[in-house]
Amino acid sequence: MAAVQGERLFLVRHAKPVVDPEVPAEQWQLAQESRVAARLIRLHVKHPAYYVASSEPKAAQTMQEIAGAQRVVTDDDLTEVHRPHVWLTDEDYHGAALAYANGRCPDGWESLERVIERFDAAVVRHAAAAAERGQTLVVGTHGLAPTVWMASRYRLDPDPARFWEGLRFPDIVEIDLQSQTVSCLAH
Repeated sequence: MAAVQGERLFLVRHAKPVVDPEVPAEQWQLAQESRVAARLIRLHVKHPAYYVASSEPKAAQTMQEIAGAQRVVTDDDLTEVHRPHVWLTDEDYHGAALAYANGRCPDGWESLERVIERFDAAVVRHAAAAAERGQTLVVGTHGLAPTVWMASRYRLDPDPARFWEGLRFPDIVEIDLQSQTVSCLAH
């Protein structure tokens, strides 16, 4: 894997979306009441920053709330793990997601290797652009895709599945690229 340029980067898990079982999760919009929670993440980001987000609406909208008037670039490689549009109960999804974060890919879900490859390429690409501008990279994304990517590069406490389970809507994770440490800032 190529080195990620910069001193630190921030990964933002999107704020709570409007959940509709009839609509695939990758099309869900940010809930109106979640916009305030997203704006509070601004307190953790030094401006100006380089903002990039998953092309999924809930992540791009969260990032735009954080960025304010600044431009947000979108990138398909930062999207959530691709999985079939089959409605699962919260309990069933939770179990499948924990298994995925632990390295076991449920049937029909995008392979962990592919998620890590595309996510890593996007982070390396945007970190280089941010470094060129002298800005900190802030990535608006999801829960599982960044968790498996981080687990491929850094130590997650206590383990990737529990790390994912502890993420909130929204949440911000700081990666200190010098010390190679990961910490959640919003809780």
